[in-house]
This record gives sequence, structure tokens and C-alpha cells, in this order.
Amino acid sequence: MPDGAQPILDVRGLKTVFKIRDGEVHAVNDVSFDLKPGELLGVVGESGSGKSVTMMSLLGLLPTPPAEIRCGSVMFDGQDLLKIDAETLRNVRGGKIGFVFQDPMTSLNPVYNVGMQIMEPLRKHMGMSKKDATLRAQELLELVGIPDAPQRLKDYPHQFSGGMRQRVMIAIALACDPQVLIADEPTTALDVTIQAQILELMKELQERLGMAVIWITHDLGVVAGIADRVVVMYGGQIVEQAPTRELFKNPQHPYTRALLKTVPRVLGKREDRLQVIEGQPPILGASPTACPFRDRCDVAFSRCAQENPVRYKVGNGHDAACFYDARNKGPRNV
Repeated sequence: MPDGAQPILDVRGLKTVFKIRDGEVHAVNDVSFDLKPGELLGVVGESGSGKSVTMMSLLGLLPTPPAEIRCGSVMFDGQDLLKIDAETLRNVRGGKIGFVFQDPMTSLNPVYNVGMQIMEPLRKHMGMSKKDATLRAQELLELVGIPDAPQRLKDYPHQFSGGMRQRVMIAIALACDPQVLIADEPTTALDVTIQAQILELMKELQERLGMAVIWITHDLGVVAGIADRVVVMYGGQIVEQAPTRELFKNPQHPYTRALLKTVPRVLGKREDRLQVIEGQPPILGASPTACPFRDRCDVAFSRCAQENPVRYKVGNGHDAACFYDARNKGPRNV
């Protein structure tokens, strides 16, 4: 990834709410980030932090209603994805931007063989003939490490293991040579050995094909091994972002530091206990007017209950949204 490269994806001020019977849920609150060509961006946070909703908002994958994107822009390939018509967005989705969902068993259609499901985007987005699409589907299965591809194209999802189904999902997402691939916790339902294989496969494909990848996960251990840069989300907003090595070496936000303490360590004393983050994530019933992490934070003070901090620059490519200065161990002078 060249330094100073223009972003291939630029998200600014994204806000997404869900209208429910009792009011609204503010799931994404003023989220801004970018993605450089060839970069692998890790997006981490607990369940309910807004990771998946943010990425699904970008591509119009949320049901409307109850979802509503209140404001923001998503610039990709010279156009704002939030303003283009539905047909143009469908051509971007699955064509220039691929999406790998968390559970391949519910994402794949059980009544169609995998060959038909891989060939569908090839025929729709690239206008391939059935013969050419079949040959390309075979190549894609081989690319993601599924042997005996011509025969396996005829098989149905239930005839594949969990790891193989996820490989099929990756093949579908890669079918049209996307510029960006979004992977939503694709290894969560897999055992540890298969997780490692999928992670290795994704890293290899990303480097070979030169595409940019957004990898959504709750596991900091995963992003440590694959990501160039990490975005940390909490309460529907970004609380910290930094290059991966910098984030692990110099975490600034209390939530990031708490997450890092929950990561198991292979090398450690036998009496070391795995730490947890006390309390529960916030209920996002309104747009935040205070720091969403304050009730679980061990360094919170009065200002945290009065204002929602904006991100400030910590260093090169590193910013955090916190009133506490981790370096000087006291309130930040702003």
C-alpha cells in the first residue's frame, strides 16, 4: 500500500438509526474512516458496537424500514453510494465491492448448487456466457482451495463442511474481481484450525489480487496478524484508529486498553487470569451526548458525563476519542 495514496473508499459522518415501536435506536453515530488501495483494515469491537451495521449501511443491505441512514457520505469510484439509484448500487454491490457474511449456511441458498450461486454474479455483472461463467467458477473454487472443482460445482451447500462453505462464500465475493472486499466476522462459526486456514487464505488472496479488505471481528488477536490498520468501535462510533503495530504498542482509549487485556496470552504466568470488561455496552436509544464508555471506564471523570469526546490526533495515522490523556495519566488539556 503506497504512502499518501488516495482512499478507494471514504466514509464521512455516517449516521444510521432503526425505528422501533418505542422510539429509535441510534446504531451508527457520526462514523468517519477511509480505506486505501490494497489495505487490510481491521474493524474491532464487542457485539452491538456498530461494526456490521456500519458496513451494511455502506452498501444498502439494511432493510428500510426499520433502518434509516440519516446523514453522511460514502465516496467510492467517484460517486456517493448513499445517493445513487438502486440499480447502480446493485451493480456496485457484488461487482466492485464484495461482501462475505458471517454464517455461510444461511447466506448460501440451499436449493441451488454452488456452481449456480458462483455463476450468478458473473452472468449478471460481467455478462459472461454460461460456458465462460462455468470455467470461471471452477477457477474460483480452485483459487480458494477447494479440490475437484468441476465436480464440486454440482454439489449443494449441505454437502460442504463449514470451512468449505465459507470458502465458497469467498469465491462468490471474489467472482467479479472486486476492488474492495468486506468480510463480516467470516471465521466466527468455525473451529480454531479452520479459522487459521481461512485467515491465511484471505491474506494470501488479498496480497495476490491487490484488493482492499475490511475485516470485521471482535477478536484483536485476529487483526494483529492480518491488518495494516485497526478501527476500534464502541457504542456505534469510532473511539480509536491507528496502524496495527502502533495500536498494540500505544493504545490510547480506555476501551482499547481493556480489549487488549482480554486477549489470551500463550506466554504468561499460570496464575494470570483472563480479564473481562465489567458492565454492559450502552443502550443506543438516543444520539450520544456523553462518552458511551464512561460507566465502564476506570479513568472517567466529570467531563465524560457532560460531553461526547471527538477524536483528536495522537500521532501519525493515530487518533482517539477520549478526554483522558493516557500518556500523561490525567485529563487532556483541550
